Amino acid sequence: MTDQTILTSDEAWEEGVLGTDEKFVRVADPALVEAIDAAAGTQMISVRMQQSMIDDLKAIAVMNGGMGYQTLMKQALQRFIDCEKRQLWNEFVREKVKQQGRATDEVKQPRVTPSKRKSVARKAA
Repeated sequence: MTDQTILTSDEAWEEGVLGTDEKFVRVADPALVEAIDAAAGTQMISVRMQQSMIDDLKAIAVMNGGMGYQTLMKQALQRFIDCEKRQLWNEFVREKVKQQGRATDEVKQPRVTPSKRKSVARKAA
């Protein structure tokens, strides 16, 4: 048997010529996996979804340029997170502005104590 060299190319990967044979598979060292996740800022999770949702995501991913459905899921979740954070921030700011408006109104309208009322009444008389 002779060693055969296969040049790396997109076609070789897509056709499965590179990396699909079990003789090239091995379990990664857990420390390496942890280092890669830490460097990328990622964490593996497990989510159970209805098969119809997965099928829909795969179809949408293909229609959006052939990206993977998990990549599409991450993008969709990021959009949702961004929108929710923006909405929460806007609500927070609105509430702060409302509170400042109340505080400003209180400053503009000084409290008149009973003793001040008497002195104002004497001056007016």
